[in-house]
Amino acid sequence: MRDHDGLTLGYRIRWRLTWLLLHVVGPAEQSDDMDPRRRMERERAALVARNRAERAE
Repeated sequence: MRDHDGLTLGYRIRWRLTWLLLHVVGPAEQSDDMDPRRRMERERAALVARNRAERAE
């Protein structure tokens, strides 16, 4: 399985652009629970896991 299972191409492109912009012009590195890039990564992982669980049913 891939880390983008169930995610559309448009979502993946928009997600990557947002992540890159936060990396370049976003806030300074923060703790994992406060960092917006880490929050995006957690939300994406949860979405992929939910899609995989729905497909497995």
